[in-house]
Amino acid sequence: MARPTHDLEYEQMLLSRHGLAHHQGGRPQGSTLERSAYILLSRIRIQGPMSIGELSEAFNLDASTLNRQTAAAMRAGLVERIPDPEGGMARKFRITDEGARILDVEREHMVDSLNRVMADWADEDIAAFASYLRRFNMDIERLAGRPWPRP
Repeated sequence: MARPTHDLEYEQMLLSRHGLAHHQGGRPQGSTLERSAYILLSRIRIQGPMSIGELSEAFNLDASTLNRQTAAAMRAGLVERIPDPEGGMARKFRITDEGARILDVEREHMVDSLNRVMADWADEDIAAFASYLRRFNMDIERLAGRPWPRP
């Protein structure tokens, strides 16, 4: 008999194909965040200014990929380069006020989409689902040795 992880794999694959931000109503007016920028801004916001090396370690991506992503975010006015606040040699990326504003708009749109999808769910069921998803993510992070900061 197959473990329930076979069912989980299939449902995870289906989940990954949904563009939840586009569900019933599309993206919010003025929103331009790609998935990678959404995640990048979220990490910098919660952790504070980060260097390319720190971002590379956090995302397990090579520096050239992060250089492209941060350059695009800088051109869009979402992040800015600053001297290391702790006096280190590497310059760091900090989220701009505009980046924070756009991230807030995007996050609110995502919450609205989740509210529509889960309109018939009891709050207890949503909380249980969030708890299981948090546990799942934290176990992946533990195995990878890359914990993600949480608010």
